[in-house]
Amino acid sequence: MQWLIEFFLFFILLVAALVGLKVRNLLAAVVTMNVFSFMTAAILVSLGAIDVAFTEVVVGAGAVGVFSIIAIHLTSMRTRD
Repeated sequence: MQWLIEFFLFFILLVAALVGLKVRNLLAAVVTMNVFSFMTAAILVSLGAIDVAFTEVVVGAGAVGVFSIIAIHLTSMRTRD
């Protein structure tokens, strides 16, 4: 039963990665990369690495996500072309 949960989490991880690479909106890409980070943390919890999963959530989804969203909002949305 444990392998089924890990397989499901890995499938969501793979879908989030592909969607994050294919989406054209930068904010949507950051959100899907945060989903990727949370799914990575969920896989780490299922493997028993709680401390590594906590670090992944705090750094990967928390700090990097917030800094990426701030960077997107500080840049202009229009190109100079």
